[in-house]
Amino acid sequence: MVTFLALPLLLVILVSFFKRGTYGDINYVFTLENYIRMMDPLYLKILWVSLVISLATTVVCLLLGYPFAYFIARAPKKFRLLLLMLIVVPFWTNSLVRTYAWIILLRTEGVINTYLMQLGIIHQPLTMLYNQGSVLVGLVYTLFPFMILPLYASIEKLDSSYLEAAGDLGATPWQAFLRVTLPLTMPGIIAGSLLVFIPTLGYFFIPDLMGGSKTMLISNLIKNQFLTARDWPFGSALSIILIVITLVLIYAYIRVVGSKKDTEVF
Repeated sequence: MVTFLALPLLLVILVSFFKRGTYGDINYVFTLENYIRMMDPLYLKILWVSLVISLATTVVCLLLGYPFAYFIARAPKKFRLLLLMLIVVPFWTNSLVRTYAWIILLRTEGVINTYLMQLGIIHQPLTMLYNQGSVLVGLVYTLFPFMILPLYASIEKLDSSYLEAAGDLGATPWQAFLRVTLPLTMPGIIAGSLLVFIPTLGYFFIPDLMGGSKTMLISNLIKNQFLTARDWPFGSALSIILIVITLVLIYAYIRVVGSKKDTEVF
């Protein structure tokens, strides 16, 4: 942990307080300029768009993933392993390859536009690529399994006798879901949301490939600072901001889940 986590993180923190040299090297002079520079409206807008897209990705994954996870958890035991395997199968293929597959589907001369035009549904290709919508599709597809697995684990542990008791007390299925199922599976919802939201902030290749030059997220900005602009101090400062956001979310998760456990014990 010290060698592969603490020391690299400490190095990034130290570099974030230095200056960029004339030729892309590091000038070891202490400064807060990199953090002050992030207050520029341009960078604040990029951070805001990144948070919005990450939140949208999380919400879509949750809305699609909860019914799917519930179906798997309530399926006969002999089919659960097969259904879970279908969720895990995408991990066997490189995510970059799967992203290129979506590009083939969504581009102007792609599969979807070709068939829609042949069927006469549209008369000119739809613009489905190189926008924020296509970035959202790519992120949802890539991170969907990370939402399913925690939800499944939480729903599978749910004692069905609670739902039976709610029905005996006159609750409708929808009321039983809102007042029994949803609160008891909230730890899985929060865990799945974190597992989707946090990686979304760091995925730079999906916005690069599916968003083109029209979509700039904080992850792309960090990558450009290190590889293109060769401004390692500013890129390090941006990375520290992402780490702080991540730690805040994890802390909030611990507080929420811990308070729920304390309530259950009480």
